[in-house]
Amino acid sequence: MAKRVNKRFQEVLKKIDKTKKYSVEEALANVKNLASAKFDETVEIALKLNVDPRHADQMVRGSVILPAGTGKAVRVAVIAKDDKADEARAAGADIVGSDDLIEDIQAGKINFDVLIATPNMMGLVGKVGRILGPKGIMPNPKTGTVTMDVAKAVENNKGGQVNFRVDKQGNIHAGIGKVSFSEDKIKDNFEAFVRAINKNKPAASKGKYIKCAALSLTMSPSIELDNQELIDLR
Repeated sequence: MAKRVNKRFQEVLKKIDKTKKYSVEEALANVKNLASAKFDETVEIALKLNVDPRHADQMVRGSVILPAGTGKAVRVAVIAKDDKADEARAAGADIVGSDDLIEDIQAGKINFDVLIATPNMMGLVGKVGRILGPKGIMPNPKTGTVTMDVAKAVENNKGGQVNFRVDKQGNIHAGIGKVSFSEDKIKDNFEAFVRAINKNKPAASKGKYIKCAALSLTMSPSIELDNQELIDLR
């Protein structure tokens, strides 16, 4: 099995010039040709930013709604009570609870991709912060997941919202659609995501903000991009 995967990867690798930095137009035109798996692979973007996230004023974190959606079914959980819980259910939340949901999380039952909470419930959510934080699903106002407008938050996350956060090495990685999407839809999502990253550039970041960037599929090698084009995309 491993040999077949490796052989397939090597065949796909022949379609890429690893000595070249592709223009955005070239990369978007070529990325669909890298599909080799038997499932609908995710189109992924990887960025290396010129920031040091050890400093609070250089943290890059936020969210963006991709115009063509993610192509992925997202399970959304909401921690809320009373009317806000009812609003979450009406908006299509998969799981709604309060103390009972916290108990499930403590027991390792995390059957959701996104967690939303109303501000008055964050004291309760804090009890499981050590569990949620490392998984990247701790509610946060910057990603719109701590809000009184739970209905809108549920709709956004069901409809194509992608949350991003720079890691300790200054990298951001996200899925921006499926290989089955048309080239135009992938382009729209790509541009929306990059604009969001540029919009969140910290004032403390000096020099070239996006140091390098690449596009790939779930099972493909990466296409290196001309990062200057991304910096100019605003």
